[in-house]
Parts: sequence; structure tokens; C-alpha cells
Amino acid sequence: MRLLPGIDKEPGRKPQLSYESAILLSALAILLPPLVVALLLVGWSGAREHWLMLLIPAVLVSLLLALRLRARVVFPLYTLSNLLEALREGDYSLRGSRARRNDAIGEVIWEVNALSQTLREQRLRVEETMALLSKVVAEIDIAVFAFDVHRNLRLINPAGARLLCRHPREAEGRSAEELDLADCLAVEGAQTLRRSFPGGEGRFDVRRSTFREGGLPHELIVVTDLSRALREEERQAWQRLIRVLGHELNNSLAPIKSMAGTLRAMTAREPLPEDWRDDLATGLGLIEDRAEALTRFMLGYTTLARLPPPAKRDTDIGALLQRVAQLQQGIRVHCDCDAVRDVSVGIDPDQIEQALINLLKNAAEAMQQRGDAQLVARLEQDGSGSGARFLVIEIIDSGPGLAATDNLFVPFFTTKPGGSGIGLVLARQIAEGHGGSLTLENRRDAKGCVARLVVGV
Repeated sequence: MRLLPGIDKEPGRKPQLSYESAILLSALAILLPPLVVALLLVGWSGAREHWLMLLIPAVLVSLLLALRLRARVVFPLYTLSNLLEALREGDYSLRGSRARRNDAIGEVIWEVNALSQTLREQRLRVEETMALLSKVVAEIDIAVFAFDVHRNLRLINPAGARLLCRHPREAEGRSAEELDLADCLAVEGAQTLRRSFPGGEGRFDVRRSTFREGGLPHELIVVTDLSRALREEERQAWQRLIRVLGHELNNSLAPIKSMAGTLRAMTAREPLPEDWRDDLATGLGLIEDRAEALTRFMLGYTTLARLPPPAKRDTDIGALLQRVAQLQQGIRVHCDCDAVRDVSVGIDPDQIEQALINLLKNAAEAMQQRGDAQLVARLEQDGSGSGARFLVIEIIDSGPGLAATDNLFVPFFTTKPGGSGIGLVLARQIAEGHGGSLTLENRRDAKGCVARLVVGV
């Protein structure tokens, strides 16, 4: 059934006049009382023969005025309707021309124009943000997959396409089972999987999360290839190790080779020089010294590479600190361990003692065997409320402090003559084996350095 303009047909509801018809009837109703009064006056005056001649023009004029009033009221509303329709369709370029203040319709059109400008600016910001997000997703070397409620692929970035060896348009719309990603959708939160994809195999960090689009739940999967990063780290570690080993071996083998050649040339001379025995002893002593230095270097490397897991047992930490302080020679160590006196903690005492000896040795060498060092120990409670405790040991020296910290924990890197470059690395490895950490920083209250060893107990 086709409805006439102004008629709203709903079940159980009577038809109503349109807004335009109501305005027209209201205007005519406003003109009706004056018209009736005028007719009555004409009748009372005795000019009844002329009432028809007056009635027809009056009715026509009234009708024209009512139609004009209807047009003036309805036309701005049509303008507002067109503006709102344009906003609904996403066209924010249209503007009402009668926008002005201190005018009822002008105020409404003004606000609609302001709303259109606001929506235009917001859409521009959203489009720019989406363009940036799309660019980032396309450029990152991490596979991103988005699945709808039916677990069909709806979005894939170039890294994901390379991982599946499929064109994005070919992969979109396929189910997770077809793409061999069902196990990734079964991941709760984050998990490391070892599996094979068409574009590579190895260890992958898989993270799954959910989001809603159009009121429906969707799933997002982010797959990161850990093998490539691990291989790169391994390659860089081997390069650093080979560079250090090569440097140390060359430093030892070059003088050995030179001295051996000198001794061979000397013993081949006839007759032998009178002091050939002294020269031979000196040369062999130099060769022995370099061989011992090389042996110490390799022993340090072996110790670092073969550090066993900590064998924890209850240990009187106060007694251990006192023993370590007494072992130091050439440095006065003030042991402030009242906070842990007669306190037993679960640690590997041998490893912790070795770490403290290395740190105290570094403190003594920094102060050039002069001055005092302070050994401070305390127990701290975990601030997260989990009940975990940490043993915090600080070694505070009064040396020149740290000039640079970039290479502090690089294995075999040292600036001290005869140093092995493994003391700090070994101490940090011991701390991390106990679930803790090792940090070094310059003092703030005076000149010197603070080594802070934290172990979980």
C-alpha cells in the first residue's frame, strides 16, 4: 500500500497529517476568525448583496498567505534534512547558507555546519591514523593474521603472506584449517611453538588476542620468527668471541714465535756467544710467561662457559660476608651486615663467594690498593606483594668511578693490564642463576662506584 505524503501508517496507529499540511491548516485557522468577523460586520451593515464579492478575494488572499507561510516554515527544514542526509552518507562538504546567530533556524543550521566540520576533521584523523597503522603493519617483519567469527581469514600482512607462501588475495577468505593455522588459534595468550610453515621453520612466538568488529568477535594472531633473531644473536656472539680469542692468541703467539726465532738463530751461531745461556733462559722464561697467560685466559673462558647451576642450601649470609671481607688483602673492608646477622638464606655459597671476591678485587684495583671499601648487605621484600625476598649486597668503593659502561659485561673485555675480562661477566651470570641481577653505577654522594648484587632467596 502506497502512503500519501504526510501519512504514517503503523499498526494500531491512526493516520496523521504531514507536517506541511498541519502548518497550512494552522495558518488558515489563524486567518479564519478575522474573516468571520469581517463577514459579520458586512452583514450588519446591510450590504449583504456584496458579501460574496468580498468573500472570494478574502479567501484567495488568505490561502496565498497561508501557502507562503507554509513555504517559509518548511523550506529551512528541507535544507536541514538535506544536510543531515549528507552527513549520514559521509559527505561533509555541504554547508547551510542561512547559518547565523540570534535566529532560530540560523542557530540550528550553524550547529549542523559545526557538526559537519567536526565530523570531517575526525574522519580525516581516523583516515590518517588508519593509513599509518596500515603502513606499519605492512612494513613490520612480523606475521599478522585476523580471523572472523567463523575462523576465516579476513586480514593478512605481507610478512604473513611470506610465511604462508601465498598471495594475500589468495589467502583471504580461507579457513584456519586450510591455512594450517588452527594450532595458532588454540594458543592462550602467548606461547612459543616449534613448527614448520611453508615460508620457514623453527621457533615462533605466537600471540593470540580477540577484538570486536561490527559487534562480532574476531581473533588476531601475531607470529614472530624467533629463530632468525636467535641465529643473528648467535652469529654476533660467535663473531665477538672469535675476535677476542684471535686477539688474545695473537698477543701470546706473536712474541712466542718471535722469541723462538731469535733463540734458534742464536743457537745456530758458531761459536756460541759467551752469554748465550742467559739469553736462552730469558727467552724461555718469556715463552713460559706467555704460555701461562694463555693458559689462564683459556681457563677463565672454560670457567665462564661451564658454570654449573647453583646448588642452593641454607647459608648464614652474615658469616659468609665476614669471611669474604677477611680474605681481601691490601684493602680495608668494612662489613655492614647487622641486618642479616644470624640469618640463613637459600643460596649457593661457593658461587656467591666467588662473585663477591671478583667484585671486591675490582674495587681494590679501582682504588689502586688504597682506601676503604664498604660491604653492605640487607634483605628486601618484593614490592609486588608476592612474598618473595631478595638479598641485596652492595660493594661501595672510593675509586675514580666508571668512565664508560658500554663494555662492562662484554666477555674478555678489559682495560687492566693482565686482566682476563671475565670477573664481572661471571659475577653477573652467578646473580642471574640465582634469579637476580648485577648492576654497577657511580656513586651520587661521593666519588667512587657501587656494585649492587641482587639474588633471590
